[in-house]
Amino acid sequence: QVQLVESGGGLVQAGGSLRLSCAASGRTFNTYAMGWFRQAPGKEREFVAAISRSGAGTYYADSVKGRFTISRENAKNTMYLQMNSLKPEDTAVYYCATPGRLLATIIPAAESDYAYWGQGTQVTVSS
Repeated sequence: QVQLVESGGGLVQAGGSLRLSCAASGRTFNTYAMGWFRQAPGKEREFVAAISRSGAGTYYADSVKGRFTISRENAKNTMYLQMNSLKPEDTAVYYCATPGRLLATIIPAAESDYAYWGQGTQVTVSS
């Protein structure tokens, strides 16, 4: 059974940084792409970033491009999201996710591409 566990969330001032981690278990980690999504209060869950199974390819939402960096360490079955220059509008619960099957898309960005989700970690950015 695939399990994803996020960590690293917290409270930070605007302009600060946080690094989120996502530990995966239950299947061969480097076979599948991974992604980060977030959901702010009263809003729908939205795509943040995704990474190919090797880590060579990445894709970002326009709202975080240049500020966030997604990466993975396949030897540790772990994915990361380095978040710099944080803004109050980045406040949300952040989720890591992975597809349930191999996809033609190397770096999936659609929520419907993802089958397994973590429990989420809260990120709060104060102004």
